[in-house]
Amino acid sequence: MKLDDLVIPDTPACRGAYEVAARYHTPSLLNHSVRAYLWAAAYARDNGIAFDAELLYVSAMLHDIGMAPEFDSHTVPFEEAGGHVAWAFCAGAGWSAERRARASEVIVRHMWDEVPLAEDPEGHLLELSTGMDISGRRTEEIPAEVRREVLALHPRLEIAEEFAACISAQGTRKPGSIAGRFVRGGITERIARNPLDAPGA
Repeated sequence: MKLDDLVIPDTPACRGAYEVAARYHTPSLLNHSVRAYLWAAAYARDNGIAFDAELLYVSAMLHDIGMAPEFDSHTVPFEEAGGHVAWAFCAGAGWSAERRARASEVIVRHMWDEVPLAEDPEGHLLELSTGMDISGRRTEEIPAEVRREVLALHPRLEIAEEFAACISAQGTRKPGSIAGRFVRGGITERIARNPLDAPGA
């Protein structure tokens, strides 16, 4: 499998979501958002999982927008804040109420420990791919050629340091959130050991 084999949707909503992510994220977090979609699409192709490419792409671009200072909430977990931003964005994009709710749901669920595939394929894929990219979970399931191409086009830059700082801040300010549980569970150590940051990854 190669990068050209993957479905990368090009719709007004997808272009707009990328523009929002590029406006409010650092280069590291923007690249992370792009890789999250690509790892998900590669895994889906490799495992025969049908998914809504536009929905997954928009959700991937906006899944961490609740960490951006402009949208960060001191009371609401960042994934829930991001879900609200996605709902508003998708309303502006003309999506139906049901489809807006799905984008919000996929973003909220990306922080779950597991999202059932049969219930929510896009949520399942985004939860899996963000775990791959941030904590290094199941990275061996990324096809080698896709991994090489994606890391060359969308390098990791300072994602380990930046995300560790972001999730730690979220966990400190909102200890009852999933981010707080992740921090207490040692996510910063897992981030530091991510195989995707190893030389030659």
